Amino acid sequence: MELLIVLGLPLAGAALLALYGARGWATELNVGISLATLLAAAALTARVIAEGPMLALDEQFFVDPFNVFLVALTALVGFTTALFSRPYMRIEQDHGRLNPLRLRLYHSMYQLFMFTMLLALLTNNLGLLWVAMEAATLSTVLLVSLYRTPASLEAAWKYFILCGVGIAQALFGTILLYFAAERVLGSEGMTALLWTHLDAVKGQLEPTVLIIAFVFLLVGYGTKVGLAPLHNWLPDAHAEGPTPVSAVLSGLLLNVALYAVVRCKVLVEGSIRSELPGRMLMVFGLLSVIVAAFLLWRQRDIKRLFGYSSIEHMGIITFAFGMGGAVANFAALLHMTVHSLTKSAIFFAVGHATQKAGTQVIDDIRGLLSLSPAIGWSLMLGGLAILGMPPFGVFASEFLILTTAMRDHPWATPILLLGLAVAFAAIFRKVQPMVFGDPSVNPLPHRPALVPVFVHLGLVLMLGLYIPPFLANWYRLAAALIG
Repeated sequence: MELLIVLGLPLAGAALLALYGARGWATELNVGISLATLLAAAALTARVIAEGPMLALDEQFFVDPFNVFLVALTALVGFTTALFSRPYMRIEQDHGRLNPLRLRLYHSMYQLFMFTMLLALLTNNLGLLWVAMEAATLSTVLLVSLYRTPASLEAAWKYFILCGVGIAQALFGTILLYFAAERVLGSEGMTALLWTHLDAVKGQLEPTVLIIAFVFLLVGYGTKVGLAPLHNWLPDAHAEGPTPVSAVLSGLLLNVALYAVVRCKVLVEGSIRSELPGRMLMVFGLLSVIVAAFLLWRQRDIKRLFGYSSIEHMGIITFAFGMGGAVANFAALLHMTVHSLTKSAIFFAVGHATQKAGTQVIDDIRGLLSLSPAIGWSLMLGGLAILGMPPFGVFASEFLILTTAMRDHPWATPILLLGLAVAFAAIFRKVQPMVFGDPSVNPLPHRPALVPVFVHLGLVLMLGLYIPPFLANWYRLAAALIG
């Protein structure tokens, strides 16, 4: 029942907001639906923790500690982003960048995006997972192009074309998985694409077919993750779309795409009994960290800057999952959590900062701390958190990843340290004058929504100092499932 509610609420919300999304109270309705989804996700999480993994609707849906953790995180970030978007979108309307019809499109597509993310996480069918990822692409294309400027339309088309090509590769990989599974589970028809069935017989699947399938799946879903060299859509989509869209792209979409890769990695490693899939993830992860770190120095747009930061951190998480093992998987899941919370908080702060300054150009945003201490401190603290400064949770997860790499893969440690050092210097150099420089910003017509920022940063700080036992056990269970 909880599973159906988690999926049904955002889908019903998308239909309702498609009808009434232009009304003045649509922002409150969007927040209400997101809150209800969060409460339903919390109830589903509590049930899975108490009763263990569960199957539903003729095994088409499957919940275990790995995906229910991401469901809870997705619902939380979806709710806080909806809260942030209330004043943000009203200010955009006051500035003439949006009209009621575009607000209706934003609200309905936001809920449809949430539905596709939750569907991708909860489905047991790898074919339906692919459909959900494609639907997520289509809904976010409309969100990225919301302003209808030449730059936003170009970014939306780039996103659509590159991710469309990527998702086509993932479809071919899924077909190859079905081809391998049908030879073992042929009598079961379409249930051969159910992950639980595949996991039960992964040792009997044809290794050659599965490694080829994994290459296509990694390239396909890796495009959605933003792994280099498949990352070119991500900075443009962040820079040209509304800031709430940037928050959910970094905080949710990248995680869900990486979740699909990890689920496929479990099957392939069990079939070929080799570390090759993990090595591939490690190489793509390190490449993403290095490429993003050096490109950070060239950025002049604040949202593009943190878009490249997302590529760097997804590279770190991918590298950790590639290493595998209990500690590395635990660290990757922790980094997933703290990155989602921190990066969405940063985009909330950046959204209000760019509205105050009237520009996204870094050199034109100065003196946030003197004219708006709350926005200035939220951006500064968010910047320090994402750079891995102690005692924030990003430091804890990066420390675990680095120490594991030193022990198991010492050759990779200098590369990872180089990327982290270059990224630290680049982001700190650009954020510091925005906060402490001479004032160049103006007051906002509506009070900014900064409660979500400090809630997120508070959680990240707590996870750096103390991980509650139930959450640590949750991570351990999920890490064990990944293998």
